[in-house]
Amino acid sequence: MAAVTAKMVKDLREMTGAGMMDCKKALSATDGDMDKAVEFLREKGLAGAEKKAGRIAAEGIVDTAMAADEKKAVIVEVNSETDFVAKNAKFQAYVAQVAAQALTTTATDMDAFMDEKWTADESLTVKEALSSEISIIGENMSIRRFKQVTEENGFVSSYIHAGGRIGVLLDVQTDVVNDAVKEMAKNVCMQVAALNPKYTNRNEVSADYIEHEKSILMAQIQNDPKEASKPEKVIQGMIQGRINKEMKEICLLDQVYVKAEDGKQSVAQYVAQVAKENSANIEVKSFVRFETGEGLEKKNEDFAAEVAAQMGK
Repeated sequence: MAAVTAKMVKDLREMTGAGMMDCKKALSATDGDMDKAVEFLREKGLAGAEKKAGRIAAEGIVDTAMAADEKKAVIVEVNSETDFVAKNAKFQAYVAQVAAQALTTTATDMDAFMDEKWTADESLTVKEALSSEISIIGENMSIRRFKQVTEENGFVSSYIHAGGRIGVLLDVQTDVVNDAVKEMAKNVCMQVAALNPKYTNRNEVSADYIEHEKSILMAQIQNDPKEASKPEKVIQGMIQGRINKEMKEICLLDQVYVKAEDGKQSVAQYVAQVAKENSANIEVKSFVRFETGEGLEKKNEDFAAEVAAQMGK
């Protein structure tokens, strides 16, 4: 077996744009044959992928996959550089494959997920399959995150908004599963997508968070001579009132249900109404909400500028 030198790795990297470790692996697998190493990288979809890895991938889509019995679901976010690619049918089909794999994976973090075998082609890892897609589509892409939700005593509901811009999973514990209960779950999913609550219910809000908010509200009152002069009992009542108002904004079950006819019914009251109408015991236990690109830096170049940059103008 021919020794793989640093120069050979460097030359192969320059020829293909593949990563350093991938080049070393290719040369080792082909006994140092440069041509065969190039073919090895191409077959693995790694040639050319590294050159795109530095580009910002902040577009893309969110997708979900559901087990047949609806007791387990997964939500994934896969990013691309442009919205144009995100709307591409091939990209969307690939994201559906990622979701299908994430539904059954035992990986607990992204590194482990990327290292496991790609179920659509077990000669590749998930990472290698991604590199292959990058080479084919011609943009940097990233499998950013996934989250599984399981509910043995009920079901999981899912909702995708705006073609994958936002995705939601809802964990519903219930002893009755029928069309009315499923419709309720779908409506609550839509509520999560639209109003973006931070918590499911008040029990999830930490005491530290509440105390921090109270201290801010107290400072605001003390900076207003008119309000600061009020009796302590009144001030405490004002603070608690404002905390309750905030809880109605950040806690899903406290929010006003967006489809409420009277504009007053809370999500919790809506769920209780459906439970009563169907003689069911229903608890909305939790939700997961992914929004494409949240927290990522967006690419600012316009298309014309990008073309000009590529042409060296």
